[in-house]
Amino acid sequence: MKIVEDTKKVLAKTLPGKAEVNKIEMWGPEVALYTKNPEPFFGTENYIAKTAFELKKRINLRVDKSKLMGVEEAKRKIEATIPKEAGVSVITFTPDFSEVVIEALKPGLVIGKGGETSKQIIKDTGWTPNIMRAPTQKSEILQGIRYHVNKHAGERKKFLQATAKNIYRDYDPSPNDWVRMTALGGFREVGRSCMLIETNHTKIIMDCGVNFSSSENAFPYLESLHFPMNEIDAIVLSHAHSDHSCFIPFLYKSGYEGPVYCTSPTRDLATLLQFDYIKVNAREGKPVPYGERDVKNAVTHAITRDYREVTDIAPDIRTTFHNAAHILGSSSVHLHLGDGAHNIVYSGDMKFGFTRLFNNMDIKYPRLETLIVESTYWSRNDSIPPREESEDELLHVIKETMQGDGNILIPVFSVGRGQEIMLVLENFFRKGLLDAKCYVDGLTKEASAIHTAYPEYLRQGVQRRILQNDNPFESEIFTFGSDKTKDEIIAEGNSIIIASSGMLNGGASLEYFYKMADDPKNTIIFVGFQGANTMGRKVQGGMKTLPISQKGKTRSLNINMRVETVEGFSGHSDRNQLVNYVRNLKPKPRRIITDHGDPSATVDFARYLGSKFKVNSSAMQNLDALRLR
Repeated sequence: MKIVEDTKKVLAKTLPGKAEVNKIEMWGPEVALYTKNPEPFFGTENYIAKTAFELKKRINLRVDKSKLMGVEEAKRKIEATIPKEAGVSVITFTPDFSEVVIEALKPGLVIGKGGETSKQIIKDTGWTPNIMRAPTQKSEILQGIRYHVNKHAGERKKFLQATAKNIYRDYDPSPNDWVRMTALGGFREVGRSCMLIETNHTKIIMDCGVNFSSSENAFPYLESLHFPMNEIDAIVLSHAHSDHSCFIPFLYKSGYEGPVYCTSPTRDLATLLQFDYIKVNAREGKPVPYGERDVKNAVTHAITRDYREVTDIAPDIRTTFHNAAHILGSSSVHLHLGDGAHNIVYSGDMKFGFTRLFNNMDIKYPRLETLIVESTYWSRNDSIPPREESEDELLHVIKETMQGDGNILIPVFSVGRGQEIMLVLENFFRKGLLDAKCYVDGLTKEASAIHTAYPEYLRQGVQRRILQNDNPFESEIFTFGSDKTKDEIIAEGNSIIIASSGMLNGGASLEYFYKMADDPKNTIIFVGFQGANTMGRKVQGGMKTLPISQKGKTRSLNINMRVETVEGFSGHSDRNQLVNYVRNLKPKPRRIITDHGDPSATVDFARYLGSKFKVNSSAMQNLDALRLR
């Protein structure tokens, strides 16, 4: 491959003779350098950083296998080198990558000042540490993902080498190169987000989700692709929510064998939601479009990237993830196509405003021709009040309900809104404004644990608290996995129940709703978007009776409980925030395409943007194709 020859030329310029590289391998978009003598690489001259800068690639230094210390001896050496205070929970050796995976509560102590501890491990044992943060709360899904990736390291290495051959295959840019986009789902609707981006050299899929609002139109229009799945070069995933990620395993079941590019938290949270999707469908007797094996296959093929890390994913496409401030690890995706021929920004789901969870989203890009922007909250009534007012209203409704000995049900999306509401309630408790029992049910517990493994993706204040052993998700106000039954929790009274799913379309929240709905002392508070035709939208809209089937019997459920909607906690941008996002983008797009919204909202938003910013704007429909260049 030409990239290997280019690497050799750069090494010849940057490395002194004593820093020898005896083998070069390509692992997907990354370069692996093998040496029999790692010592010279750890001097004052940072040769790895210089090589990475020249190549614009992530560089992995590895010691030749012939120089690796035996596993048992190396483990004893590593344990003696790392301070006990680091809280190491896992040490796993991966010979295929000459790597030792070290999970610790305090990974900074494993790295050491200036990287000295990790460097010492390489010098002493030959094994390169892959240092991961252990969650402060037990996470079965995270433990399973990390175990699976290590267990299948040999298979993964072959996959990465095959991916590298595809990325760095011969490519000659031409003035006649073209770019086309096809809408496969999520256009003029919310759900099953999916699009195909094509050039005359490459095909990539952006997101691939499920629509929970419609059983008839649940999946993307993949049948419209008139080519086999193994012709797709890459999948790029913006974030983990089910309407963006939950159909990806089906692609692997259908013959796709390539990579999924996403952030590390997105990989883990998407896996959590995909397994839950299988479980929920099986429990409700619905056909499941894929199995656990397909989910695990997607994990094996995931290539994770950090924010703002430029990555080659095809001969003519580079991608960069930018903070979208929507959920943990969520991204707005920048695509650089051709030799700078065209640049796309896909906003994904994004929040251009304050949240307690995340720092402000990114709005600056090197180049931008086409913007694809969400429209979830564009309708004229979708103006979110100031955050302080929203939190005051939430507290007021909770206290009023508790004064009447009622319970409060807050349906949440287990990923994102669950953690945002937990931070709000924990802040009330810390300030002495709220004294209550708060039960967290459903997937929210597991999702919160994953948040503690990636504090660097969280708002600086939350990050600092987790690192200082003051984890807000473990506050005494919260009870996870209570031994009490749902009936016992409700019978107590004055309980706040945070339960997924957020639209009452299954899970713990729906079970609590069935038990609480007929009692006027209770309150349900909606804090997130309710999709069309979902149970949440119907209850929010004033439905008073509901036929339900339980244990083979159908009965009529009277909805007497208080129904409230408190705006301001959504991970989406409201009308004003959407406009301000487009206004503040740098550089300004030449074309705007609206997606991810009700039909009238996407059309009206596109019309408004065209008039306001004098730019070509349109609301594509599913199955539309548009030539971008």
